[in-house]
Amino acid sequence: MGVAALALLLTLLLAGCGSRRPAPTTAHGRTMAYAPSEAETRACYADLQRIGVAFTPLPDRDRGHSCSTIGTVRLDDVGVPTTNLGAMRCGLARAYAGWVRNAVAPAAYQMLGSQLARVETFGTYACRATIGTASARLSGHAIANAVDVAAFDLIDGRRISILDDWRSADPQVRAFLTTIHASACKRFGTVLSPDYNSAHKNHLHLEDDHASFCR
Repeated sequence: MGVAALALLLTLLLAGCGSRRPAPTTAHGRTMAYAPSEAETRACYADLQRIGVAFTPLPDRDRGHSCSTIGTVRLDDVGVPTTNLGAMRCGLARAYAGWVRNAVAPAAYQMLGSQLARVETFGTYACRATIGTASARLSGHAIANAVDVAAFDLIDGRRISILDDWRSADPQVRAFLTTIHASACKRFGTVLSPDYNSAHKNHLHLEDDHASFCR
């Protein structure tokens, strides 16, 4: 694929991703945790139904130690199987479904010549602090507001992983990962890749926190 075609594909993948509303930030520039309102969650349910995503609403739970799963869903079917998905805040689930369906899947087909068979993740909810920094700030995973994406399996049998292929010798594979990373940065608030720090060498951290922080 030529440079012009790659640029056109990237433009198409990023189209339609509107600006995100700002949220309060910490002294370090990262957004503070917030709980979605019932109205926001109901509106998100309607959005998922409108775009044909199958999901199951989950009960709100305060899990202690400032960890919680509030306004969460289980994604049952977004059109492409995904491993290890647990409770996700509905806004995260909406962004993830749109990213996989409208960015990752078409990029795999157009740039790598194969349909996307499966997305592998390391999961969503985990009551813990951020990793790879000295901060004790809770991770977005502690409120079910982040998902770590590790690899993409293709119908033709290839497996494109963040760990092994982020700096692949294959220019098409590198272009694919660059394209979906750029698209993620338009759809999620925080996106962390191997370019951020070594703690993210094997995954993309995608968080729906309205932070506009892309590395």
